[in-house]
Amino acid sequence: PGENETKVNLEELKTSVLYSGPVDPAEWVGLRKSYPLLVYLRNNLLMLAILAFEVTVYRHQEYYRCRNNLTAPVTKTIFHDITRAHLDDGLVNCVKYFINYFFYKFGLETCFLLSVNVIGQRMDFYAMIHAFCLIAVLYRRRRKAIAEIWPKYCCFLACIITFQYFLCIGIPPAPYYPWRSGNANFNSNIIKWLYFPDFIVRPNPVFLVYDFMLLLCASLQRQTFEDENKAAVRIMAGDNVEICMNLDAASFSQHNPVPDFIHCR
Repeated sequence: PGENETKVNLEELKTSVLYSGPVDPAEWVGLRKSYPLLVYLRNNLLMLAILAFEVTVYRHQEYYRCRNNLTAPVTKTIFHDITRAHLDDGLVNCVKYFINYFFYKFGLETCFLLSVNVIGQRMDFYAMIHAFCLIAVLYRRRRKAIAEIWPKYCCFLACIITFQYFLCIGIPPAPYYPWRSGNANFNSNIIKWLYFPDFIVRPNPVFLVYDFMLLLCASLQRQTFEDENKAAVRIMAGDNVEICMNLDAASFSQHNPVPDFIHCR
């Protein structure tokens, strides 16, 4: 580029995709020569093998239940004979219960922790958006109120991760982006913070992994909110209703059906 076309210095231009080496436009659409081909496809083959194994297990379970006239369990758990009533029977039953229903009981808190992890790992413009959305969800306070807006939160996560995916792909490696022109007052740090597509400071695609883990747990939590309204699930796993409106620890024993080992005196 000419002197008036961009404000990028020579050192940064050397790291640009456009000038660091020959550009193959076929790679932009996902076509790249690789040898040996098996090494290039091993991750895809591994995913296919895992999916095939999962389908085989589910088919075998369905066939076994049909052959022996068995009904499918209400909840997809490991220990089917462990319910909420066994939680206080001993340490072993407590561990079994939380293996079955840990996400059912603490899935919402896990989603909040993952959201904070996304904010801490990214520290950019989209981290600020995640922070505002987290504040909006926490502002509802009550679990029922959070459950009402949770589908919108999942939709927001799905849309923002899709939009960031297209930002990581960018345009084919040919022209400059507008924020790299000579009239734009953008430097590399601002472009990195805004997560703009760029041929010099490319968006970090690892950030999408953190967003995906948050979307995965949020989707599971949405299913948990739906399961909370099923009577059969509440009998097996217990309910997630707040035990006290003012959350006064001294009055827990009046509302909590299990023994109180702290304020028992």
